[in-house]
Amino acid sequence: HKPAKLQKCHILNHLCFCVQVNFVACQLFALLMAMWFRIYLHPSKTSPFIRHVVATLLGFYLALFCFGWYSLHFLVQSGLSYSVMIFAGLEHMHKYCFIVTLGYLIVCQITRVYVFDYGMYSADFTGPMMVITQKITSMAFEIHDGKTNVVRMPSLLEYLSYNCNFMGILAGPTCSYRDYMAFIEGTCYQARHQENANGKENGKFKQSEPSPKNDVISKLCTCAISLAVYLSLYKLLPVEYSIDDYFVKSTPLYLQVIYLYLAMLALRPKYYFVWTLADAINNAAGFGFNGYNKDGSPRWDLISNLRILDIEFATSFKLFLDNWNIQTALWLKRVCYERCPVNPTAATFLLSAMWHGVYPGYYLTFVTGIGMTMAARAVRHNIRPYFLVSDSHKLVYDVITWACTQVAISYTVVPFVLLAVGSSLKFYRYDYPY
Repeated sequence: HKPAKLQKCHILNHLCFCVQVNFVACQLFALLMAMWFRIYLHPSKTSPFIRHVVATLLGFYLALFCFGWYSLHFLVQSGLSYSVMIFAGLEHMHKYCFIVTLGYLIVCQITRVYVFDYGMYSADFTGPMMVITQKITSMAFEIHDGKTNVVRMPSLLEYLSYNCNFMGILAGPTCSYRDYMAFIEGTCYQARHQENANGKENGKFKQSEPSPKNDVISKLCTCAISLAVYLSLYKLLPVEYSIDDYFVKSTPLYLQVIYLYLAMLALRPKYYFVWTLADAINNAAGFGFNGYNKDGSPRWDLISNLRILDIEFATSFKLFLDNWNIQTALWLKRVCYERCPVNPTAATFLLSAMWHGVYPGYYLTFVTGIGMTMAARAVRHNIRPYFLVSDSHKLVYDVITWACTQVAISYTVVPFVLLAVGSSLKFYRYDYPY
């Protein structure tokens, strides 16, 4: 049976590689379409209706190309939640939308785990559904809370355009419905101009629309560097090696810790590449403008999903999480943390695990994250004040907490990468003194 199993493993790896190539090709195509969209379908040249139609059709095309008929799940999920919005009252609409949308996502994730080999993760159709889940629930909560200028139920076209547009169908990031509609209608720049027009220096910005060119080029350079680093290191530093019996028995503990940190460091550029490219695509289409810096340069970080330097030099568990997958963190805060009356931290981590999928590794990671967060808060509250007496003491504290944070993050995230319960528990059984 071993040769057959090995052959099946090779086939799955080949399919995974093909899916990843398709993903990158589609994102590059989306980048070109985004530039075309901004120039030739600018709000000053065409109507919001045309922009909605083109954005939606291109999104469906990319979904079909990457996932085939599995992409019909995107329409089913969006259709079910839209029906709930129509027939449910304003008072409970957000709750029903949350249950239906997240429930459908979980059903699809369970199905996928039993369709594909357990523990063999690859890019799959539930990835875009995770972003759609965020968008649907965000819209429902916005409408319920009255934090949006929506005075009517969105039309089906507007709704599908928001959920399935070509800029974010494959990798997000999520955004608020209000911001997306302002982008489609061409009013997003006006609001930001007014917010920043406090003096004569910023008055000139009212006369011209800021260009995303420099930010797009900068983010594409970041993508290229991230991809090069990832392709160079991820096979040299596999996370799975940290649970190899020979490695554990023959390697000193401090070297195991260093290896674990380096393995996670080599893995992160994959996410930097995917999220930064997605951000660049949205910016290239003209979406993501967030006002101006103090020096007058435009900011294109409205829907950015990470801050790489803040992640790599984070000195606390919270700082790391605040700068990693930013839009998801904001979504979790809006729909769970700010509303849960009992232990919101634990509830938020549990929701994050459910949203990510059904592999036990996700739950082990986020349950561990609860303890790490509590411990980090206690350290910051009780120990940090003793190091604020001078700059040198503060520097020592920052160095120590940086090292501890990186080790804690690496230890917490291992099951997220390993996925399967057996390998995850094997990792935790080893006597790591973290």
